[in-house]
Amino acid sequence: MFGSAMDNSRGNSAAAAAQILTPTRFVWPYGGRRVYLSGSFTRWTEHVPMSPIEGCATVFQVICNLTPGYHQYKFFVDGEWRHDEHQPFVTGNGGVVNTIFITGPDMVPTGFNSSSMDVDDFSQRAADPSQESIPRMSGVDLEVSRHRISVLLSTRTAYELLPESGKVIALDVNLPVKQAFHILYEQGIPLAPLWDFGKGQFVGVLGPLDFILILRELGTHGSNLTEEELETHTIAAWKEGKAHISRQYDGIGRQYPRPLVQVGPYDNLKDVALKILQNKVAAVPVIYSSVQDGSYPQLLHLASLSGILKCICRYFRHSSSSLPILQQPICSIPLGTWVPRIGESSSKPLATLRPHASLGSALSLLVQAQVSSIPVVDDNDSLIDIYSRSDITALAKDKAYAQIHLDDMTVHQALQLGQDASPPYGMINGQRCHMCLRSDSLGKVIERLANPGVRRLVIVEAGSKRVEGIISLSDVFRFLLGL
Repeated sequence: MFGSAMDNSRGNSAAAAAQILTPTRFVWPYGGRRVYLSGSFTRWTEHVPMSPIEGCATVFQVICNLTPGYHQYKFFVDGEWRHDEHQPFVTGNGGVVNTIFITGPDMVPTGFNSSSMDVDDFSQRAADPSQESIPRMSGVDLEVSRHRISVLLSTRTAYELLPESGKVIALDVNLPVKQAFHILYEQGIPLAPLWDFGKGQFVGVLGPLDFILILRELGTHGSNLTEEELETHTIAAWKEGKAHISRQYDGIGRQYPRPLVQVGPYDNLKDVALKILQNKVAAVPVIYSSVQDGSYPQLLHLASLSGILKCICRYFRHSSSSLPILQQPICSIPLGTWVPRIGESSSKPLATLRPHASLGSALSLLVQAQVSSIPVVDDNDSLIDIYSRSDITALAKDKAYAQIHLDDMTVHQALQLGQDASPPYGMINGQRCHMCLRSDSLGKVIERLANPGVRRLVIVEAGSKRVEGIISLSDVFRFLLGL
């Protein structure tokens, strides 16, 4: 049935005898009475029977010996052809089929620090399928998917982002900057709303960028802010000084302080996402007041793109087929920032760092490139680690910020300091670097980005871990909303 359409990677049986065969486990976890496996490795003519796992009659498995390379497969369940939506898949003339890539001896990853990276079993995933295997994105599918997401977000409110229990930390604007620095570090949070008792309202947010600018100010010759003054310098005083640094003006040239970007619990999620994107902030406070003039405000939550993305995943989890673009590999859609290939130009080059670069240069690059993180790579451009704005809070440990010079400390030393301290924001299961492959589907990328603390995925080459690009939460939402 699928013989002519799915035979892009048929194994040659004569050559297979001379190749190493890799035992590969296939699983069908969705039940059935009779389940079979078929694929390009069986020439689509043989149905391999699968057996239920002992103690779990709804999960079927079978182990097949596969040759290195790219394979396609599908399940035959109770007389119907099925594919697993939670595994990599492509669409061809014969329908939707799952894909798998088996590495050979010369493809084994080496020199990779798995302790700080989110390392999938890359030997069990599609690396870079041929152009014939990459499905083309239909304009109709794109518009249908965007419309359904827009309708969902327009009918859901920020109230749905509120957790059943939790805490939100706010800081008094009269606190010394140094004390605020330590609070964020000790609480393991990247930012906090600011409360002004005199005005009786929330007036801003203090985040990693503030501390980066403060440390750069301390390290600047002729700075008006000394390390001693940092002990007593208040957040309010810093924010006032920052307004002069940033030089924000209104339409007729007068300077003005940037107003707090906030939302209410009944604002729809599309408006919340647009506010975050348009103001280039990591999160917005959800504030409620029962009084019409906004007095006596209550801080309910910090809304982020991650929380909104989690809502999208939850809603479409069992109906992902209604969003056709989720099946597209990320290499086939205009998403993220990519390393340009030979002969290509890039309007927004991908910033990277070497581990021995100075911390001062890293902070300058974060500010100038207006990004929240930069991949750290070796001489072969293979991913080693990643330095993010939120890593700056590690310098609060033992007042390290008062004992070092930014140009004397390397990025590697700064990251080591963070690992020796408490787990940084964004670390999940001991992993700092979250990665994906260019062949991963948009659906898989979205599921990963929906995890709390994960704000971007580094796109790497299978095997070498050479950095090919980066995808952020903002990139995903700009694409989904057609911005």
